[in-house]
Amino acid sequence: MRRRTYLGLCGTATVGLSGCVSDTAGVDDSASDPTRTTASVHENYATTEIEVRTPDGDPLGSVTAAIADTRELRYLGLSDTESLPENRGMLFVYDTVDDRTFVMREMDFGIDIVYVDADGTITRIHHAPEPAPDEDGEAQRYPGRGQYVLEVGYHWTTDREITEGDRLAFTLPESSA
Repeated sequence: MRRRTYLGLCGTATVGLSGCVSDTAGVDDSASDPTRTTASVHENYATTEIEVRTPDGDPLGSVTAAIADTRELRYLGLSDTESLPENRGMLFVYDTVDDRTFVMREMDFGIDIVYVDADGTITRIHHAPEPAPDEDGEAQRYPGRGQYVLEVGYHWTTDREITEGDRLAFTLPESSA
């Protein structure tokens, strides 16, 4: 299968993460560490491994991301997800760079919303808390500009000192954007 590679790092980063598989074969330590899981989060989604690096190439973090590359998947996003393990995320894929606004529609937990341009450079990061019990999240609006948007756990970027200007590296199946 032909694959289109997006490397936001000096063209040398390698990639391959998936948002719905375990990162350890045959070992289930999810009971002792609630941030690790062998359970599928978005098992019917294509996935990719995303690595975040500084502009100089220093690694900052990685996550397995489900790919939301259709209008329906992008609209649904994480809204039907009860929780998001620390090593998981969702990558929203668009055809072009544009101004976009994400909302916290029917979310049960807070997330970081990371806007990324066509070459993998982070252009904006929002720390979006979960909606209050009496809110549906539609009023929580987070604008940015990018061709990709990565959603990860709340303060995942802060915990790894990820900032605007850092770079994402990932590979998409040819059918994604």
